[in-house]
Amino acid sequence: MKKIRAYDIFGNIALVKFPKEFKIVDKKKFATKLMKTNSSVKTVLEKSGKFKGRLRKMQTKYVLGEKNKEALYRENSCVFRFNVDTTYFSSRLSNERKEIAFKIKKKDKVFVMFAGVSPFSIVIAKNSKCENIFSNELNREANKYGQLNIDLNRVGRKVKLLPGDIKKVALKLKQKFDVIVMPRPQLKDSFLKEAFKLSKKGTRIFYYDFCKIEDKQQIIDKIKAEAKIAKKRIKVTKIKHAGDIAPYKVRLRVDFRVL
Repeated sequence: MKKIRAYDIFGNIALVKFPKEFKIVDKKKFATKLMKTNSSVKTVLEKSGKFKGRLRKMQTKYVLGEKNKEALYRENSCVFRFNVDTTYFSSRLSNERKEIAFKIKKKDKVFVMFAGVSPFSIVIAKNSKCENIFSNELNREANKYGQLNIDLNRVGRKVKLLPGDIKKVALKLKQKFDVIVMPRPQLKDSFLKEAFKLSKKGTRIFYYDFCKIEDKQQIIDKIKAEAKIAKKRIKVTKIKHAGDIAPYKVRLRVDFRVL
């Protein structure tokens, strides 16, 4: 029988991807052991599929413990509530959020795309001296939790939700930003057109994409091509593997500045 190599713990909830041959008795046996070794875990759920679409929703199945799908999760001196089925959250981006927060300068104006329940926005607000942060998300349920998390972390003075489709939001906004954070889902559209519309000379952009390890130059070329279309000059300042998502496939972070 295959071993379970990875699972996610969101505070009180553990989310496990079981091998296909696992029977319900095997799943409950593993869940019991998991709850014994992690006292904070009160619910074990089975990951029953991949994140789907731009809203990144995922279905889970109850395995053991309390029948609950609302997580209470802590990281980087922040606390977050979210529903694991109706919103997207990645605990594996915890270090990324902290690293980005430490790159934010005093009085920076920040725009976060694909904000979800606002973890990037809130971690930045709590760990930097930025002036303000606009947190954009399409998913209405995620925005509800986003506002709840803003209130829970007492960062309402800095963080403002800007709900809706980024394509429409970018057209309406007159403001330009010092920093744009783009933790994109796996979608065909790069949304760089919108990022460049919200940028100005000196804007730093943190762009996330997914690719095979050997294809990272294609991501760089795509960014440069989009910049050329937007009539922007850019300088790539850093390329980072921000996590493995499959064998030989990585989440790539490209940091660049508008010149």
